[in-house]
Amino acid sequence: MDSRYLRAFVAVADHGGISSAAQALGYAQSSLSAQLKRLEADLGVSVLVRQGAGSVLSEAGARLLPYAREALELEEQMRRVARGARPRLRIGAQQSLAHVWMPEVLAALEYGAGGAEAGADVELTVANRRTLEQAFCAGELDVVFQYDNGMRALGPHAVVGHDRTVVVAGPGHPLAREEEVTPEQLLGYDFLVAEPGCTSEMLVDRFGRDLLAGAQLAMIQGSLSALLRLTGHGHGLSLLPELAVTRELQEGELVTLPLAERIRPVSIVAQWRPRLGPAEHTLRVLLDVARRADPLPEAADTARTAKAS
Repeated sequence: MDSRYLRAFVAVADHGGISSAAQALGYAQSSLSAQLKRLEADLGVSVLVRQGAGSVLSEAGARLLPYAREALELEEQMRRVARGARPRLRIGAQQSLAHVWMPEVLAALEYGAGGAEAGADVELTVANRRTLEQAFCAGELDVVFQYDNGMRALGPHAVVGHDRTVVVAGPGHPLAREEEVTPEQLLGYDFLVAEPGCTSEMLVDRFGRDLLAGAQLAMIQGSLSALLRLTGHGHGLSLLPELAVTRELQEGELVTLPLAERIRPVSIVAQWRPRLGPAEHTLRVLLDVARRADPLPEAADTARTAKAS
């Protein structure tokens, strides 16, 4: 099967229409339509349903899409191997992890961890949880690093690190002067939460719901940096992984509140696609580097001890 047909099909699925897909690929619309018809002739089924100005996948097209993406990725891998190019590893990471930890992990990978054979062309995508999961399911990412949200991951995955969860406020916030902060005191203030799927909302849902029951959540539509700036200016409190606020705490832009009730650490989970071909070794080295860069190794020791007992 001609890979051009699959590429045309995937482009229509991604752009929602033949015209937009043709523009993205640099084809004439008539040429792209002809390729799609040849694909349908080869398969013996219709993969698209034309609707007005756009197109949607048929049931057969929806079944085909993940395999089409995988076939195109395999073709790219073969081209790279034939040219003697380094393998490609497409990595996704939540904003909170990309803030401090992920650059250190990638630097260690680049500068010799695992030997020269571990080298790869690394592409890093930074986004919120929902965007990363969509890209991973679409075959656009090979491995994603996210904070554990309590949902069971499908496919290969592993815990590679841990992080503290902290409640932060601006240095001028009334609670910043307290020696100990109780849950009852927290209830009097808004908690700032970024867009759905981001780390702060996930942490509130999983680790802070009992502690923060009754607290008012203020949704901040924007990036993590916007949430941190608003928190630093006294517009509310935020429950976040410590990694996400390392620089702000060091610079004195934010302070951690001394909670009377400790919040347990959160795990960092890696999830990857099977059958990565030449990039498989790089992935294994990356996971090993991530484990060695665990921001909270004592939490890993505690988890291993509890599992053994």
